[in-house]
This record gives sequence, structure tokens and C-alpha cells, in this order.
Amino acid sequence: MSTHWSPDTIGHWTARIFETCGVPRDHAAEAASILVRSELRGYKTHGMTRLSSYVNRLKNREFNPKPTMSHRAFPGGIVLNADGAMGQIAGPHAVRLALEALNTSASVLVVMQSCGHLGALGIHTLLAAEAGAFSVMGQHTPPALALEGFRGPAIGHNPISFGCPLPGQAPIVFDVACSVAARGHILLAAREGKSIPEGWALDSQGRPTTDPQCALEGSLMPMSGHKGMGIAMMVECLAGALAASAGSLNSPRGDAMQDAFLWLVRPESYTGREAFDEYMRQWTETYVTAGGDARLPGARGDVLEREARERGMTLPTAIADELAALGEQLGVRFPA
Repeated sequence: MSTHWSPDTIGHWTARIFETCGVPRDHAAEAASILVRSELRGYKTHGMTRLSSYVNRLKNREFNPKPTMSHRAFPGGIVLNADGAMGQIAGPHAVRLALEALNTSASVLVVMQSCGHLGALGIHTLLAAEAGAFSVMGQHTPPALALEGFRGPAIGHNPISFGCPLPGQAPIVFDVACSVAARGHILLAAREGKSIPEGWALDSQGRPTTDPQCALEGSLMPMSGHKGMGIAMMVECLAGALAASAGSLNSPRGDAMQDAFLWLVRPESYTGREAFDEYMRQWTETYVTAGGDARLPGARGDVLEREARERGMTLPTAIADELAALGEQLGVRFPA
């Protein structure tokens, strides 16, 4: 029998866990909300399974529990210094800054410096789409991708996401890493003692492997070969080079801080909202009716989230046990 928890209950508990790490109450609540929503929408590798590692990074001061975020704005752009904040704090903050800038601009590009792991980028682009904006977000990561025969990781797996409002329906949200599979899937396989499919990863010698531990010591393979590499390079230009500073150039690439970009567009600045909405309705209707089981990206996540909020959320036994142990360690009892 599956165990169900109220998402609000898990959210309150998660916020208390963050508070034990010195995170202010409002930041703790927002970070917890982002993690729980990621879990609800099916981003299992970027939801509650990440909590323990985030706690460790906060305790070790790899993430700044009390960041003082600052920014400078100019026509069409914002540079946000996240001051080492968790991505679950910096991401929503960047979305709010960008939405405010859209009051006087048709589009805005935000580059995010000194930002922690953003988790599921689709959650942040979803927030922008729910507010009526089209958005694209990418984050550069330490080198992780390689092609067969490479001597080691050559470039980050650099996740990228876009979100777009859809009239009368949940927004379109597309979220992928440039690897065949996200590293989180390999971490989960290693934790559960399972093998990984062929074509996901290379070992430290550049040879294909199905052993998750060998994969973690080696490299991820890019989706669609050189095409995936090209998209990773685009994210590197936008999320890495545009956010570069003297400090980041002198920091090791394995650092916990991972710069990012967020681009927001106000559709009605280019065409009337009515025309935009009608075009979106027409092409998505054509797409969905073209195949019996065709669905738009983000639709499944919306269904999963609504069902979980109505019936309660479930967690894999291994994750629930890990969270319970974390709660015992920090003196915050995991809800039964």
C-alpha cells in the first residue's frame, strides 16, 4: 500500500529543515515550495531526492544560506548577482525581476551570477508562463558531456527549458538536459543498485557503460550526438560567457555555483494578445489531434500536480527513509 502525504505538510517540514541550516523563514518556505512542486510534477530527480545534498551544501557553506542578492538593470537586460543563493531562491527571484522589467520592455535577458543548482528549470519557466510571459532558461554546469573516445568530460550537460502560456489550458513547459539522460537518473540508479540503459554514459576511459558508478566517474553522452553538443554550447555562451566575471573566470569549474540565463518575452508587445492566443490555440489543437496519444509538454506535469494536491503525494520508500533519517539527524521529525 502506498503512503500519501499532504504536499503542504511536506512543504512545511522541508522549510523547517532549511531553517535548521540558517536559511531565513521566507527563503526556506520558497525553496521548499519549489522542491515540492518539482516532486509533484514528476521531476523526481530534482525534487525531494535533492534535499539531503542541498542540506550538505548549506552546512558546508557551498550555498549561502543568507544571500544578499543584488542586480543592475539596463534596457533589455539585467545582471543578477545571486550571492551564492540556492537556485530555488535565485530562480523565482530572477523571474520576478524579469516580469517587472516587462512592464516597460518587450523582452528582457537576465544573466544570473553566483547561483546554486536551479533544480528543474521547468519550474522556473512555468512560473513565468503562468504570469503570461514566454520564457527560456538555461544553466551551465561543470563539464559532464563527452562523445565516445573522449578522454574525459568536455562541456556541461547544460539543461535548458522553455515555457509558454496557452489560453484556457496549462502552459507548455519543455525541460531537458543536453545529455541523453539527466545525471540525476544515474544518481538514482546508483542509489537503488540498478543498471542504466546503454547509450546513457561513458566510463572514465571513454567507453560505453551500463554501470551507474562507472558512469558517475566518467561522462554523460549528449542527446542526438553532435546536435546535443551544439545546444550545450549555446547554453555555455548565454549562461556562462554573458555571466562571466573576474571571480568566475578564476573559480574552478567544479564549483557549486553555476551561472544561468533567463529570457522573458511579453507576447502582446509583438502582436495583440488575442492574435497570439488564437495562434497558440490553433497550432496546439492541430498537434494534439494529429496523434491519438499526442500531448503537449507540461500537460502530464499539470495532471500529476493537480492529482497529488487532491489525493496526496507519494514518495519512493528509499527516499522517504532517507528523509526520515535526515529529519532525525536535524531534530525535525519527518511526518508519519
